[in-house]
Amino acid sequence: MDVFSHALWGGVVAGRKSKKYFWWAFGLGLFPDAASFGILMLARILGIASGPDFSNGHPDMSQIPVFVSSLYNFTHSFISFGLVFLLVWWLLKKPFWPLLAWGFHIFLDIPSHSYQFFPTPFLWPVSDFMINGINWGENIVFIPNVLFLILLYAVWGVSWWKKSKI
Repeated sequence: MDVFSHALWGGVVAGRKSKKYFWWAFGLGLFPDAASFGILMLARILGIASGPDFSNGHPDMSQIPVFVSSLYNFTHSFISFGLVFLLVWWLLKKPFWPLLAWGFHIFLDIPSHSYQFFPTPFLWPVSDFMINGINWGENIVFIPNVLFLILLYAVWGVSWWKKSKI
């Protein structure tokens, strides 16, 4: 799934309680990709690191720094997510529901990433099992994703508007 869609899904799935929760969920929907590829892109912008050229599609994996794969494994694992969710729950003495946007990010990535480029290691570090999904850039995935997001935000917007009129 593309990064922007993850943020939007996070907001609508886990951030409807309040504006504050929405922005937390929006950011946490971005988190798994921002904490891996986002760091690489920032390092490239700052001139700290060189990186792969994405202009012609997926680069060769040997061009991607090892730290990106390590962070990707951590941030795209239900095991990591679950442990962090439980830790935050323990620290706050209540669940922090916007964190579910992170878990939903992983859920969406499982069927929308193929073996060709960064399949989702959702059971890392317990297992290397991954699913060969359909790339999120394919129209069969991308178009329904956009349509469902438009529909959900329209429904949410209408319900919010009706509530504000009362």
